[in-house]
Amino acid sequence: MEHPQVLVKHKRSMKMVFWLLFVVTTAPGRAQVYLTKDEALHLYFENENNIFRKSLFLTDTQVRQIQDHARAKVESKILTYYEYVENGKLQNIAFFETQTVRTHPATYMIVLNSDGSVKGVEMLAFFEPEDYLPPKNWFAQFRRKTLNDDIHTKRGIPNVAGATLSAQAVTESVRKYMTIFELLFSKD
Repeated sequence: MEHPQVLVKHKRSMKMVFWLLFVVTTAPGRAQVYLTKDEALHLYFENENNIFRKSLFLTDTQVRQIQDHARAKVESKILTYYEYVENGKLQNIAFFETQTVRTHPATYMIVLNSDGSVKGVEMLAFFEPEDYLPPKNWFAQFRRKTLNDDIHTKRGIPNVAGATLSAQAVTESVRKYMTIFELLFSKD
């Protein structure tokens, strides 16, 4: 049988371990999932019956064109996107992107209007410390931007101190998907 003093110390140690686990797992700066894919889509599209998931297979030529025009890397030749259609007419297209910002991933949604302008950008999940996440109003500045605007950080898009890599990743993605829309979806 254990000595009572050892048992008391053991219980205190266990309480300390549980307390530390609680503090570490609930501390600010921990990874966050803000929205699911469906929640994000419903922020922008009110009728779920009008949302259609589609896929497109890019050719090598298309990948080169997109990368040259957008100055952003295309990671996959398979492009999955969501169309929002009303009365048989395309209203919006939503793209989801996951990028490693520093060492952890961030997932966000970019919604474009039928004219190729940005309707909105939403962060869905961010696994870097919260300090590296640009504020919500920074994301709002993309609204109504077109490819005619300067969509580069430190130029047309202000950089965010402490969140430089996150800001660059999102800005590159916005430019990339606007270029994809212009090259593959817009009708002249």
